[in-house]
Amino acid sequence: MESLSSEQHRLAGEQRTRRLRILGLDAAEAEATFDRVARLAASFTQSPLAMVNFINDERQMFRGMYVPTSSPEDPVDTEGGGIPFDLSNLAREAPGDYGFCPHVVAQQSQLALDDVFDYPRFKGNPLVNDLGVRSYLGTPLRDNTGLILGTVCVADFQPRNWDAKIRQGMQELTETLLSEFKLRDSLLAQQQELFAVFDGAPFPIMLTEGPDHLLRYANGKQGQAFGMVPQFSPARHVLPGLDKIGVFNAMDDALRMGRTTTLPQVSLRTYDSPAPQDFSFLCTPVRTSPSAPFKGVLTVAMNTTGQGYGGAESQAFAANVQQRFEQLGGGALSDRMPGR
Repeated sequence: MESLSSEQHRLAGEQRTRRLRILGLDAAEAEATFDRVARLAASFTQSPLAMVNFINDERQMFRGMYVPTSSPEDPVDTEGGGIPFDLSNLAREAPGDYGFCPHVVAQQSQLALDDVFDYPRFKGNPLVNDLGVRSYLGTPLRDNTGLILGTVCVADFQPRNWDAKIRQGMQELTETLLSEFKLRDSLLAQQQELFAVFDGAPFPIMLTEGPDHLLRYANGKQGQAFGMVPQFSPARHVLPGLDKIGVFNAMDDALRMGRTTTLPQVSLRTYDSPAPQDFSFLCTPVRTSPSAPFKGVLTVAMNTTGQGYGGAESQAFAANVQQRFEQLGGGALSDRMPGR
């Protein structure tokens, strides 16, 4: 298959980034499913290095990784193909143009380099100098919609013959991840049903992810009261009015301590009212299974100026939402959050 043109490459990168964000894969975090596939790839090909690599429009994220380890007592044999240094702390991310995986994504087909030194185009790649890689086999990682999200790759520190059996086996191993993407889409559909409940709520609600509080969801009331902002934007920066009164500090506390925090009786001017309104903000850390770490914060703003909703009512609502998320199951919030 022919490589993409520069414009096609840019558009494909934007589409891929959007899909990764929707699937919750746009972060350099280890994940057991992908680590397992990397380990299987290394075992099947008898390779010392394997990765499941997702690539957005800026960087590569190795959510699955298998690397060799060495100790100071191990002999160093760089000429004989030994590991020149300890790779156990290898970072799980790299620049978008680093290594060979971006070439796999660009050409949309498997790339087999038996000996990198035989290819002037690849011989000077930083991966060769930084890690001592001499051979590489990368397979496009497609999701259940056919979109290429990255690669499943293996590499060795000495020349290798990636024969047809190994190449086919890597293709089949990569395709086993289709079920993972289908599962994620199924969970997204279930979460959309939950967000439909949020859409009809009479008070502002937003759901954010991670320490930067990336905005994953906001209902209509949230936008009407505090301003419409883009999805995936850092909420603290795009909602300065809420930051000024301490809402994000309360969200920080909720995420750090793993328990609900409250910012009671603060006054601010909203977009949908000419007069200042009094609000109480309830910030609840959320996860999608009892054993998963807290990855997000559900923030409910209760207007206490008029009739409003009392604290007990808002806490009961938040507790119900937390239970619904845990019933969805299947991992941490950042691994399952949908887009809108």
